[in-house]
Formats: sequence, structure tokens, C-alpha cells
Amino acid sequence: MPTDLLQEHDKRPVLIVLHQERSSPGRVGQLLVEKGYRLDIRRPVLGDKLPSTLAKHAGAVVFGGPMSANDPDDFVKTEINWLDVPLREKRPLLGICLGAQMLVRQLGGKVQANTDGSTEIGWYPLHATEKGRMLMHWPRMVYHFHREGFDLPHGAELLAQGDAYPNQAFRYGGHAWGLQFHAELTRAMMHRWVVHGAHRFILPNAQQGREHLEGRMLFDAPLKAWLNEFLDIVFAQKATQTGKAAALVERAPVP
Repeated sequence: MPTDLLQEHDKRPVLIVLHQERSSPGRVGQLLVEKGYRLDIRRPVLGDKLPSTLAKHAGAVVFGGPMSANDPDDFVKTEINWLDVPLREKRPLLGICLGAQMLVRQLGGKVQANTDGSTEIGWYPLHATEKGRMLMHWPRMVYHFHREGFDLPHGAELLAQGDAYPNQAFRYGGHAWGLQFHAELTRAMMHRWVVHGAHRFILPNAQQGREHLEGRMLFDAPLKAWLNEFLDIVFAQKATQTGKAAALVERAPVP
């Protein structure tokens, strides 16, 4: 890629799609900023519009939320339909938890809970597939906070598996990625989730709050290192570091 085109690519922000008023892109946002990207943060649930094209963006990351990809709310249906934009334009797209489940729905797959009601809330083992191991080294344990899983969409490559919910990470078309687990939580975010989500710890297979925090001390460092490398793969190149000026986070929508 010519240098002038690479520099122009680096100037485009990453579209960040969040699903609550106080949600944060967390460590994903921090690492993208460190790599030289700006962030265009939008919350469709609060009325923010999503762009009709990603030509002015380096890609998109769709995060999790307390709602289900099966909910009848208009914004859920609209967001699932919008995912056709990055898919059609072959732009880098990463879906995390709810974001991955929305992507699966867009691709024709099902999102549903296990028949026994089991959840993944806490730290659980991750098993890379052969295709996943060929791509990169994966962490041994990852963090979860969900009650539903997803089918592997037709044409997608399974990259990692879990015990309770088998489909944990996939790639579709070489440019779209889905993760059932969370690598984006900062320490403050995890403490907040443990406090506000404590009522879910009675659900089948869920871990107690202390296990969430103890697991972070044991497993977070390799998870962070994995995420840093994974984001380079998703966005296909390392953005040029341009100091504090490049670390600007845009909260006004990019037209």
C-alpha cells in the first residue's frame, strides 16, 4: 500500500457502537487510540444514527449489552440490518458478545440459550481450533457475561470453542469477526459489572463475584496481550503512532 494511502487510512476513525448510556469501549478503545485511531462513538439505543457507508471509517466494533439479539425492539432490528453495510463493503467489523450475536443473526444463524439454562458468567476455558491456532496464540481463560450463545453462521470459520457454549470466536469473509467473550474490560469496568450484575450470580454455571476478581489477577494479562495482537489482525495493519494528537476520541458523529 502506498505511504500516502496508508496515512489516509490511519486518519479514519473506528466506528464504536455501544448499547447503554454509560457504556464504554474500555480496553478496545484504549488500544485502538494507542494504535493511532480516533473513535466515533454512537449509541443507536439513544437515537444516534449509524452511517450509510463505512467509507469514512477504518472499520467498526459493535459491543455487548443487556438486551438480546432476539428482542423485538426497533433499534435491535435496525442495527442487525445495518450490519449488512460493513459486510457488503467488506470493511473490518468486530462484534463482541451481543455484537457477535447480532452479526450471527444478520448472517442467518440462531441466537439462543442452552436448554439447561446454563450461563457463562465469569472466567472459563477457551480452546482454539486448528484454524484459530494458525492465526495466532489464544489465551487459556477468557471472561464472559452472557446467557445466550450462537450458531456458527454458514460460511464462517470457527476459531475458538468453549465448554458450555461451543462457538466462541469466528471469522466470516476474512474481514468480519465475532467474539462471545469479553477482552475489553478494564479493572473499573469489571468492578462495576460485578456490582450491578450480582443478581445474575445465582444462575446455573455462573461464578460468584470474588471469582471474577480473583480470575482477573490470574488471567487478565495474557488476555490483554491477546487483544492487542487481535486488533492488529482485525484492522489489518498497525496504525502509525502519532502521539497525543492521535489519541483524540471523537464523540460527535462523523458524517
